[in-house]
Amino acid sequence: MNHRRAFIALTLAALGASAALAADPIKIGLVLPMSGPFAAYGKQIEHGVKLYLAAHGEMVGGRKVELILKDDSPGTAGDVSKRLAQELVIKDKVDILAGFGLTPAGFAVAPVATEAKKAMVIMNAGTSSITTKSNYIVRTSMTLPQGTAPIAAWAAKNGIKKVFTLVADFGPGHDAEAQFKKTFGEAGGQVVGEVRAPVKNPDFAPFLQKIKDTKPDAVFIFFPPGSETIAFMKGFAERGLAAAGIRLIATGDLSDEDTVDAIGDPALGLITSFHYSEVHKSAENKAFVEAYYKAFPKDRPNFMAVGGYDGMQLIDLALKKTGGNADGDKLIEAAKGLKWISPRGPVSIDPETRDIIQTEYLRRIEKIGGKLQNVEFDQINEFKDPGKQ
Repeated sequence: MNHRRAFIALTLAALGASAALAADPIKIGLVLPMSGPFAAYGKQIEHGVKLYLAAHGEMVGGRKVELILKDDSPGTAGDVSKRLAQELVIKDKVDILAGFGLTPAGFAVAPVATEAKKAMVIMNAGTSSITTKSNYIVRTSMTLPQGTAPIAAWAAKNGIKKVFTLVADFGPGHDAEAQFKKTFGEAGGQVVGEVRAPVKNPDFAPFLQKIKDTKPDAVFIFFPPGSETIAFMKGFAERGLAAAGIRLIATGDLSDEDTVDAIGDPALGLITSFHYSEVHKSAENKAFVEAYYKAFPKDRPNFMAVGGYDGMQLIDLALKKTGGNADGDKLIEAAKGLKWISPRGPVSIDPETRDIIQTEYLRRIEKIGGKLQNVEFDQINEFKDPGKQ
């Protein structure tokens, strides 16, 4: 009888603890560039986060959410991101760290997540090795090798034999360059020139002239979406590279929905490979796009918004598996192998690398209803990050 009473007491205590846990809000610290040159990144990721919460009663895993947003602009200064993450952990006592628009932020905050034993959800930063920097990191966005390998393979199969590569001189650019050379080279293609240009305020004029003089079949480019990609596209057209028969291929960052309107008609016909398009055909994406325009009518949904949306979806699903417990070790363990249907299509978390497995699409820029869109025409299912293979 004493044993029975003790069991009942322990059960009631456990139920009471669970109820108290559910009653406490879960604190999620978002580290995002909200001003400066990469402000659009922070805005889009925050839009995705808010859309998910609005659709789920401002709750994840049965717990109310308290978001604490920190602006780490410009997003390329790792020391700023690290200091803000430390504030979130020590002062704000967040349960989860999330966001991270650019690679330097992800690299810098990784040791903070490890020391604090906090789950860290990467919602955009795309350098392949980020998830190797802490066992507490999981990513819901992409890696650059993931987006690069398909376009390199497509180029080799479609009469492109010589390519000039132009990439941003930081982690994602280096990843994109290396993966393109590997995949294109293995398919029999030749890289006839390569340039790494500054991430911020590059002068594309000399690079464009060098490309024109080299006369490749195509240029492969990776730059973070924004003013730089717009400037390159306009320079490519104005300097007559397209007229000279030089084709342009890229990862989908180049034709991101947030910037493609500013590029205008020079983008028509551009072939890219990527994991999300506003016009991806699925019920989930239709609902996502409709909700996005209703909430944010002045913007267009893009892959960063989906990264934020799916980051919250991952947190929600993992918390449901842990019974609302946000302990870093338990949450990361619960995240491994998770599967769901995203606005981009079916996704899952690789249990070995904690990186996203997703469909990569070949797309062509077309005008639909007067709007430039990335129209999918082929796909590779369940594509893992080749940068880790």
